[in-house]
Amino acid sequence: MAYEVKLNTFEGPLDLLLHLIDKAEVDIYDIPITLITEQYMNYLYIMQEFQLDIASEFLVMAATLLEIKSKLLLPRKEEPAFQPMLDLEEEYDPRMELVERLLEYKKFKSLADELKHREIGRSKIFTRTPEDLTAYMSIVEENPVADVTLYDLMDALSKVFTKSGNSESKPMSRVHRDEVSVKDRMREVRDLLSMKGTIPFSKLFAESPIKAEIVTTFMAILEMMRKHEIVCEQNALFDDILISLSKGGAHRG
Repeated sequence: MAYEVKLNTFEGPLDLLLHLIDKAEVDIYDIPITLITEQYMNYLYIMQEFQLDIASEFLVMAATLLEIKSKLLLPRKEEPAFQPMLDLEEEYDPRMELVERLLEYKKFKSLADELKHREIGRSKIFTRTPEDLTAYMSIVEENPVADVTLYDLMDALSKVFTKSGNSESKPMSRVHRDEVSVKDRMREVRDLLSMKGTIPFSKLFAESPIKAEIVTTFMAILEMMRKHEIVCEQNALFDDILISLSKGGAHRG
């Protein structure tokens, strides 16, 4: 039976586009459509590779990006050497409709965050005399991913896939080995962390990893994160993700 993991982190295609634009540090009014489209399609490829459910709106946005890209590649209309001032017209930019949608989405997302912040603040207000509520406080579990988001894990995985693709293009003899299950790979990662303490994400793979090894390792990491066995941290933007055992993680089976 296939091992499936479903992650409902993406709020929608516009949310993913805003992340890509912020990450690339570009002006939202001047989107490098070729770069953004390539990164967007790369995310869809990874989601499909892991058999994640891709909502139809993600595919519609992919088609929209490709349409905009094709329009930008069309030759522009040549303007005559002399043209009266009254006949001047601004050239239509096919990206503007998408920009307007992104700005509107960003505005509503900001308002939603503000309302959520007010809701949290309001929930802390009581009309009765404060009492000792220590006995009713729930235990807050340690965040297993610290400051690392799913986008960061996708970026790290994309680099490993790229490395795997480059190695497979070279002529070599391939030796088949028995497939390693996710449970076995979790045990291997746990033993490796017990010996070395902290390991970069990229060091979990061989020099020329095959696709089965990449998929199994990533599934094992996700499952260990879900069980709060490991902690993932990233010291700076685009740095390698550091993985270490959480408190008590080494004693779990």
